Amino acid sequence: MRGPHNIIRLVRTLATMERTGAINQVLAAMDAPPRLRAVARILGWPFKWLGLKGDPALPPITRALTALGPAYIKFGQILSTRPDIVGEEMADQLKYLQDKLPPFPVEVAKATIAAELMVPVDQLFSEFSEPVAAASIAQVHRARLATTDEEVAVKVLRPGIERAFRKDIDAFYFAARAIETLSPSSRRLRPMEVIRHFEGVVMGELDLRLEAAAAAEFAANTAQDEGLRVPKPVWALSSRQVMTIDWAEGIALADNAALDAAGHDRVALGQRVLQLFLQHALRDGYFHADMHQGNLKVAADGALVAYDFGIMGRLDVYTRRVYAEILFGFIRKDYRRVAEVHFEAGYVPADRDIDEFARALRVVGEPIFGMEASRISMARLLSYLFEVTEKFGMETRTELILLQRTMVVVEGVARSLDPHINIWQVARPVVEDYIKTNIGPRALLRDLVLTAQVLGRFGPRLPGMVEARLIRQTTTTPAPQQKPHPVWWMIGGGALVGCGVLIGALL
Repeated sequence: MRGPHNIIRLVRTLATMERTGAINQVLAAMDAPPRLRAVARILGWPFKWLGLKGDPALPPITRALTALGPAYIKFGQILSTRPDIVGEEMADQLKYLQDKLPPFPVEVAKATIAAELMVPVDQLFSEFSEPVAAASIAQVHRARLATTDEEVAVKVLRPGIERAFRKDIDAFYFAARAIETLSPSSRRLRPMEVIRHFEGVVMGELDLRLEAAAAAEFAANTAQDEGLRVPKPVWALSSRQVMTIDWAEGIALADNAALDAAGHDRVALGQRVLQLFLQHALRDGYFHADMHQGNLKVAADGALVAYDFGIMGRLDVYTRRVYAEILFGFIRKDYRRVAEVHFEAGYVPADRDIDEFARALRVVGEPIFGMEASRISMARLLSYLFEVTEKFGMETRTELILLQRTMVVVEGVARSLDPHINIWQVARPVVEDYIKTNIGPRALLRDLVLTAQVLGRFGPRLPGMVEARLIRQTTTTPAPQQKPHPVWWMIGGGALVGCGVLIGALL
């Protein structure tokens, strides 16, 4: 499907932006130069008749994105949390995309539930409401269980949503391939891998069984986190297209007026959103990767309530340590150490000059730290870092895309609650605590124990592995010319097993 016919889809995107009047707003938000604005209008105007009309009652940018489909809506949801990038007016328009999209009929939802769970809705729920929220992929109904009388949220996928997403992703692949072909310098950014990563995330979101599993894991990880509540899924009433989960009662995090009227401390809430995200990313390596205001509420007791677990991020232990050291280095203005971490992790080619890279990082950090707190922005930092990566030939790290995107979103959410928040000051205690616990002598001992345990599982097989390897060498290489095989690592592994057992006993 990834053929030239996708040109029509991309042309229609530009034509839709022109027809709805969104193109002017987008270019203005980007602060595009007059020449670029003129080129965009010239390219878009002849094909205006191909553009989708959308809902005339909506503002231009929202009208265009909703007409173009779910993938574009997802993009708009992210931008809605970044008024510092797109401006307050456009951010307010895009908030519509979070949970106020046109719903599909409740009869269709009930039919989907009955087909998926093989039981009529009236037998499962004593109450079943009209849609209470409708987003790009699914809509939610408030219901009450017939057996226990508990309130639950029932999430149902939109009809035909998978096919619609595949059409958009197909066009994105075509665009990425065209970019790589026309601009070889862009290949270091690996646009095809970026789209492939996006496809994996989205396809996972279209199976609500995976979301139920994510909710259960996230709830288990965060059970002891003060000031956070995570609804748990009802497994017996969940399937591929339907998910039933505890009802989350509270005030929408986007409603500042209601939060103030209820007496909630928005400054404290902004700090908690940012710190909880960092704790989950660093401590657990498993974080909510779609933390916009539409997926967060505030309970009556002031606790944050998180829901919608369709997009989750996962980091391995090593990546978490690298991420923490980079953040900590910027916080301490230790640019040399930040440079070293990039080289150690292989993020920068080894043939580049580390001192020059450290100087470039200082150029990134110093202007930001010299700003007034309300102007310190993760978006600005990432923008500057992008310039540095281009200069030093760094490739896009696909495993960090979701983390970086989520951090930008979370910063936008925190700043919407407290425009004067200092993200570095709020992040510092979380990062310092992680550094103390996971980087240093105690962490080294733990790593040795884990290594010993892994080698210990292969201990009984070590003699046979050594013998088989030596036999294979002697039969494939003439004896006089054969070099001694480096079996020291196997022998050393046995010794390390013993050391690990001893260290484990001491710990």
